[in-house]
Amino acid sequence: MATNPVTRHRVLVQGAPVEGSYPERAPEASRGEVLRITVVGEDILRRPCKSASAEFGTPELSRLIDDMFVTMYVAEGAGLAANQVDVDLRLFVYDCQDDDGVRHVGHILNPVVEQGTDPEERRLLEAGEGCLSVPGPHFDVNRPARAVVRGRDKDGNELVIEGTGYFARCLLHETDHLDGLLYLDRLTKRERRRVLEEMQDLMEGVFARRVERAEAIGAVEKAP
Repeated sequence: MATNPVTRHRVLVQGAPVEGSYPERAPEASRGEVLRITVVGEDILRRPCKSASAEFGTPELSRLIDDMFVTMYVAEGAGLAANQVDVDLRLFVYDCQDDDGVRHVGHILNPVVEQGTDPEERRLLEAGEGCLSVPGPHFDVNRPARAVVRGRDKDGNELVIEGTGYFARCLLHETDHLDGLLYLDRLTKRERRRVLEEMQDLMEGVFARRVERAEAIGAVEKAP
């Protein structure tokens, strides 16, 4: 049985630096089972998710996080929100590099985007953005160059996660999900129509690749 390759660049887990090497996939993924990812048009993607409270410290929450990590990797995503696996909870997981090559890994519950006064947080960057619930297409979206998100970890401890560049985009994209928003909502009507038409052409191939990837990494799909 082969071990996962390790990354050599700097890694932050839950916002804290990791000493030494870190596996290609977060350890949580080895305990998880693959969940079905919801697709645009499903009602749960359009409702603000409920805040976590009684869930902190429970085995059920830990299992959900494990399942979300492996589901994200199978889908080749950088982040995944709970409503994308049909769970009504303010939670997302992430494994994403910023523009400086720093890898950020973790989860956060009850995230709130901090409205700062730093000019960098107001400077917008336009870049391609995709979504696991809009399988296939990408489209340019304006997002702030820097983001600060406050929330809790699975045991209820306070978290402050900061991101720049692509990782800032990830934090804001996933927090949007928990507010019932998709990146499509930041596009014009014509752009949304174009993206959805492209999705229809691409989604079958995307779903097939997810099945192949699950088999390649030995992931198991959770029974309904």
